[in-house]
Amino acid sequence: MAYTVGQVARVAGVTVRTLHHYDEIGLLSPSGRTAAGYRRYDDADLQRLQLVLYYRELGFPLEEIASIIDDPAADPAAHLRRQHELLTVRIKRLQEMVTAIEFAMEASKLNIQLTPEERFEVFGDFRPEEHEAEAERRWGDTDAYRESSRRASRYSRDDWLRIKAENEDWGRRIVAVLGSNAPADSPEAMELAEEHRQIIGRWFYDCSYEMHTGLADMYLADERFTAHYESIAPGLAAYLNEAIHANAISRA
Repeated sequence: MAYTVGQVARVAGVTVRTLHHYDEIGLLSPSGRTAAGYRRYDDADLQRLQLVLYYRELGFPLEEIASIIDDPAADPAAHLRRQHELLTVRIKRLQEMVTAIEFAMEASKLNIQLTPEERFEVFGDFRPEEHEAEAERRWGDTDAYRESSRRASRYSRDDWLRIKAENEDWGRRIVAVLGSNAPADSPEAMELAEEHRQIIGRWFYDCSYEMHTGLADMYLADERFTAHYESIAPGLAAYLNEAIHANAISRA
């Protein structure tokens, strides 16, 4: 079946000018023309246009799209696999961007009064507001969350540096216990789990054992939290989860 340039433009959601440009650069030339010289596209042309638009949507330059599509070693199935891979990567990236925006929105609620340079000095790649964002989703209507926001809004650079030092010291000690092969329900591990709970209580909000075990579960269920603790030491996320649960049970 033959299609006019106007029909193809409407079906594909592009302009006639775009189709003319694709023809001029050899990216998509119609298979036929009328006696008067008007372009006529067939089904194969439309399939090629679909590929062009797929790759264009993914951000590929037109010259590279032509090379990809004209690759003699590629078949339709290979193109679909490649598009699937690229779209999967893009979806993941967009999800990361959405998460980052959500974190930024939540951070504004905390009203942390630090300059960008001070934030980097204090936090580096770690953002306490990431934990606060998750806490709000679970406990946003609680006194604990409101207390955390109130305290955080008052902290100075020096306060945040003290928090950072405490967490780093705790991190070194929990990694040492993990490295000693002590079980997660050992007295040493549970003591550090309790200290973890107390650090939260000292600086942010009164962290009950129920809330603490809820946080521990997020360390495994949410890849952001898992990645943070795994960056400290492989296996730490699961180890801390077990230690927090064991500590809560032993002190119940």
